[in-house]
Amino acid sequence: MSDLSAFREEAEAFMKAAAPAALVGARKGRFDGFWGGRVHAGSDAELAWRDAMVEKGWTAPTWPKAYGGGGLAKDEARIIEQLLEELQLPPPVVGFGLAMIGPTLLDYGTEAQKSQHLPGITRGEIRWCQGYSEPGAGSDLASLSCQAADEGDHFVINGQKVWTSHADKSDWIFCLVRTGPKEPKRAGITFLLIDMASPGVTARPIPLISGSSPFCEVFFDEVRVPKANVIGSVNEGWPIAKALLGYERGMIGEAMGGELVGVEATLAKSRAEALRAPGRRESLARWAMEERCFRVTLERIAQQMKAGQNPGTLSSIMKVVGSELKQQRWQLEMDLAGPEGLGWSGESFAAEDLDITREWLRSRGNSIEGGSTEIQLNIIATRVLGLPR
Repeated sequence: MSDLSAFREEAEAFMKAAAPAALVGARKGRFDGFWGGRVHAGSDAELAWRDAMVEKGWTAPTWPKAYGGGGLAKDEARIIEQLLEELQLPPPVVGFGLAMIGPTLLDYGTEAQKSQHLPGITRGEIRWCQGYSEPGAGSDLASLSCQAADEGDHFVINGQKVWTSHADKSDWIFCLVRTGPKEPKRAGITFLLIDMASPGVTARPIPLISGSSPFCEVFFDEVRVPKANVIGSVNEGWPIAKALLGYERGMIGEAMGGELVGVEATLAKSRAEALRAPGRRESLARWAMEERCFRVTLERIAQQMKAGQNPGTLSSIMKVVGSELKQQRWQLEMDLAGPEGLGWSGESFAAEDLDITREWLRSRGNSIEGGSTEIQLNIIATRVLGLPR
């Protein structure tokens, strides 16, 4: 028996024994699990599952053991993910800490910063959000204006961020601030970690047309932040910001891939008359083939990310294709639902049909969040294909 085969047997036995019965078969996707932090306390089953996997270091399998990880090789980490899917178990911990700021700290953080923040991420004790976009700096992120004034051993932050997912539920925010107002715009940006409990920080939810939203505005009013919270160097945060975007777009692509359902599930709940419409079966078959190709590609790139490799510009491809496939999926659902997909509320519509309507509306934002499709296509053209600007 190979070492990997033995590892798989041991891991499977452990997970079957440790997983609470309430969670077996409850998996919905790679990012649907215990988010942790000060708001999401978690159910008894989620906490028991979290604790069992934390003890093994398997909430962050490839991270060093010194920071709460498992210290596993990428092949071993892949087995853990495969077993979670096969056993239909939710991830023990999910969130932007594991997917974005954690890998970035491993790449760029000091030893003190890693020791301070990474263990809390692996245990799901600290929930993170991302402070990038501003009202006047979305696609042109480098034009951000949130100011950080130098006050000796700390900065004083004034400004606003927008479209900050889950800011109202988060404990810390990784943030881009302008520390060099006279520098060229990309040269005057600093990557800063800010405690959301700091005086002067306010998070305000933004409602969406779908009726629910993870997005918030975040306001900073004379917020004092120690300089020890700078990642990298002052005025040199742009390269770090771009590196984190690689992790973010890879995460979004994975998340959207996990939410796509196979064509069989779509057909199973379809109305027979809807499938007889001209071109409908062809559209479903084409979507199913593209979805399968996307999943296979995601599996390959996910292994790079689990091994600690930043996907870089490849993440833009994942983001574009994942966004388009998800929008196509919900458009197909609406087409199949017909008039039943026009409801917003009321007993005359089935709950499942109302969900389709709201998910279709929500999917309109997929090609904007995490970097608009137009920006991603420019990145693919110039940095992947090498086309002239």
